[in-house]
Amino acid sequence: ERSDETTALAMELVEGPTLAERIAQGPIPFDEALPIAMQIAEALEAAHGRGIVHRDLKPANIKLKPDGTVKVLDFGIAKAIETQAFSGPQAPSLTTPAMTQAGILLGTAAYMAPEQARGKQVDERADIWAYGCVLYEMLTGQPAFGGEDVPMTLARVLANDTDLKTMPGAISPAVRHTIKLCLTKDVRKR
Repeated sequence: ERSDETTALAMELVEGPTLAERIAQGPIPFDEALPIAMQIAEALEAAHGRGIVHRDLKPANIKLKPDGTVKVLDFGIAKAIETQAFSGPQAPSLTTPAMTQAGILLGTAAYMAPEQARGKQVDERADIWAYGCVLYEMLTGQPAFGGEDVPMTLARVLANDTDLKTMPGAISPAVRHTIKLCLTKDVRKR
């Protein structure tokens, strides 16, 4: 909106805690986590259906409204899905959201897919990886890939598989398998 010499951007105020705040209280029981997970998946499906990759899906960017509605927020570094493969040099640094070209790392390290952590071109599969990280964290109360700093976290994303044994025993094999598929390092299979 523009008024005289002032330009403003008005955005929706979404009431309620973030998913990160809810997870900070402890792991989320499966019956509470399922409707949240389904709504996150629906939001990603809607974005991907419009050709948009979020690139920074994480619990802090998900709001839980008092009426049970889940809102995926902060599409600030989202990018239109590109079909052209990246073949240029890779930049090894994190940078600002204004820089959205291939070779630049954008997002939050603990939720970056391996290809995103390498600064390569990403598509909707990077959001599926992040979704797997969010599911894991909702059910365990711990990040799927954590480290004491950004380089250590990125190293874990690139080198380690998530230990699904830390998930509560009551979690069904089907849910474990879904998370495992989301977090597969072979991007062709996601």
